[in-house]
Amino acid sequence: MDTLEDVDEVVHEPGEEFVESTNVYRFMQEHGIDDYDELIERTTGDVEWFWDEIIDYLDIDFYEDYDEVRDDSEGPQFSEWYPGGELNIAHNVVDRHARPDSETRNKEACIWEGEDGEVREITFHELRRESNMVANALEERGVGKGDAVGLYMPMVPEVISILYGAFKVGAIVVPIFSGFGVEATATRIEDPECSVLFTADGFYRRGSEVYLKDTADEAIEQAGYVEHTVVYDRFGSSEEDISWHDDRDEWWAEAVETQSDEYDTVAMDSRDESMILYTSGTTGKPKGTVQTHAGQLVQCAKEIYFGFDHKPSDRFFWVSDIGWMMGPWTLIGNHAFGGTVFMYEGAPDYPDPDRFWSMIDRHAISTFGISPTAIRALRKYGDEWLEGHDLSTVRLLGSTGEPWDPESWQWFYENVGGSEAPIINISGGTEICGCFLMPMPIQSLKPCTLGGPGLGMDIDIVDSQGESIADTHERGFLVARDSAPSMTKGLWQDDQRYLAEYWSSFEDPPLWDHGDWAQKDEDGFWFLHGRADDAINVAGRKVGPAEVEGALIDHSAVNQAAAVGVPDDTTGQAVVAYVILEGDYDADDDLREELREQVGAELGKPFRPREILFVSEFPKTQSGKIIRRAIEATYTGEDLGDMSSIENPAALADLEDAQ
Repeated sequence: MDTLEDVDEVVHEPGEEFVESTNVYRFMQEHGIDDYDELIERTTGDVEWFWDEIIDYLDIDFYEDYDEVRDDSEGPQFSEWYPGGELNIAHNVVDRHARPDSETRNKEACIWEGEDGEVREITFHELRRESNMVANALEERGVGKGDAVGLYMPMVPEVISILYGAFKVGAIVVPIFSGFGVEATATRIEDPECSVLFTADGFYRRGSEVYLKDTADEAIEQAGYVEHTVVYDRFGSSEEDISWHDDRDEWWAEAVETQSDEYDTVAMDSRDESMILYTSGTTGKPKGTVQTHAGQLVQCAKEIYFGFDHKPSDRFFWVSDIGWMMGPWTLIGNHAFGGTVFMYEGAPDYPDPDRFWSMIDRHAISTFGISPTAIRALRKYGDEWLEGHDLSTVRLLGSTGEPWDPESWQWFYENVGGSEAPIINISGGTEICGCFLMPMPIQSLKPCTLGGPGLGMDIDIVDSQGESIADTHERGFLVARDSAPSMTKGLWQDDQRYLAEYWSSFEDPPLWDHGDWAQKDEDGFWFLHGRADDAINVAGRKVGPAEVEGALIDHSAVNQAAAVGVPDDTTGQAVVAYVILEGDYDADDDLREELREQVGAELGKPFRPREILFVSEFPKTQSGKIIRRAIEATYTGEDLGDMSSIENPAALADLEDAQ
């Protein structure tokens, strides 16, 4: 990210009428809280008060009330939230909204658009019926409390009923990114021992059929454990069209749609596992982070209601796969209030670069979330693709995943948000199925800011000794000083790794080390500077890749940049940068030297890139994140490892040919 001097101007000031219409403002009024600073102090200074208060405030429905808010007798590392309570996520997100006397019974729970233009709408009544069918199908196949169910599915509405149906029986859901290949999928089946896997024949991407079933079969063969595979028919396939195992495979229509649509949702202990979300990390085996029925529900609901100011009329669209944290987060958080989620199957620029803008227009989307990299890519196509599309329904914008550059943030704010919709730029992680940092809609905003701590999240910035430096405005490590309900319940069957990964950096007192560089400016705005563990060490001096990238993007010629650290005989490591240019610039040595000097001027001469290489695209995931490890490995000639999550494999050849 750029230096704070580059983002020092407040560009968004919410109007008084808007502020007073927000859910967070109403909460403040009801609790005698005068301003934002007092709100953060109150909710993070007494976290047990806050996490108790919002259960009733957000109408979270428990079958049995909890005995206490939290038992942290084993320390914040192993806090137990809402002990003694009983509830089920599925009851809160679908059952109660489908009751005959509910105003939301016939409201759309999901509006879905396929890449081919097909549109489907699913009401809460229909979602409850199908979720019950899934629950009955799972019970028939021996699945109950504590059993793991894999979800290796495209973004079709059925993923919602699978998710909620598994919750209903007390199973642990294991979402798996639909772009993963055999190795990554097998790991996520094997580790939690999934006995049932939901998958599909495939999905559409950039006008082509992408097949899932073969990959699923190979992953099952490698992992074992799966006794039943339920296959959703997206293409109209038959058993002759795809690989088929009669002793294990069943079509969705036969396994699920033949079931009864009545089911009594199982009451779960607050602390019972609801989901295992895997983080890929940069090294080693993926980490299985563990969510609970109470923690995951309360966190997602809190963030949608306050941070994204949920209103009954909202239509919420976040660009994500069900296999990433933001997929379940979007569904659970919105459906806790009977809200409508918009879901899209395909690519962001197919058949044309205005696909998102046309869908926002057609479906009257009110909240739109996306990654900064995806916006940079869409911006490159030109402003003309926004022309003719009515985006006036957008109330709030969202982003997550990586640091912004000011120019792209401003473009998103002005062109998509009409210079009125705030960008709720959030950061947290799979490990908490939510956010440590997120602006409130009542706040003024500077470009790229993350606002401040989320409500109830006791977050700080510390130096290497664990001393707070937030108010010194120096850069430091982002940490959590206390637990929160959705903080991972260890790592799946590996508490020692959990402690080593998150709680070993600062032990007295114990602090959660999130691995990010953070900084709070003199006006109280928080910013992130990339991953602390990704630092490039040039002759003992460290710089984050995001800082180098930000310095490059400051140049008018640069649309996107990716910086990596590579071995250097003299300095230990050196910076190498790959750059995508704006359309009207030519790649030549003069520009290359200009860019090197710009980085040196902003960050210091040691950090001038040893090489700058020009490419036309970066390898990315389907959610738009740049796969930097692929860039580094291509440059150094190392094994690329598992590239199954890559959206555009041709980009790897572009890297190899870079000049």
